Amino acid sequence: MNPDHPTRQAARAAAEEILRIIYGDDLAGCTVSLDRITAVILGAMTGQAQVDRAIAELNDKAYEAIRLLSTPPANGQSLNADELRTLLSDRLDKIQALANKVIAATKTQRDISSEPAGPNLE
Repeated sequence: MNPDHPTRQAARAAAEEILRIIYGDDLAGCTVSLDRITAVILGAMTGQAQVDRAIAELNDKAYEAIRLLSTPPANGQSLNADELRTLLSDRLDKIQALANKVIAATKTQRDISSEPAGPNLE
């Protein structure tokens, strides 16, 4: 990753702050490389970004599917009341199933993200 990339810069700033918390502002006694700590933080940030992109993609696909399911059928004028009722019921069932899948995936990710990462250093 480019050293000037904003994510890498944020990871490096976090690494510097972590080392300052542990060793003080002068970093006296620090034997750990700033780049090594940056890599760990960057890895975590990159992994979370991939999960966020996957959730966003899932939502995009779900919205597209809902849009398609909510579009009236081309032959809608020729359907009798029972056929139309069956079509609408089927589409609503699919929308509900899709919504439940998206909610479950989003909830799982939210639960994982809300778990404590480790001890509070303050």
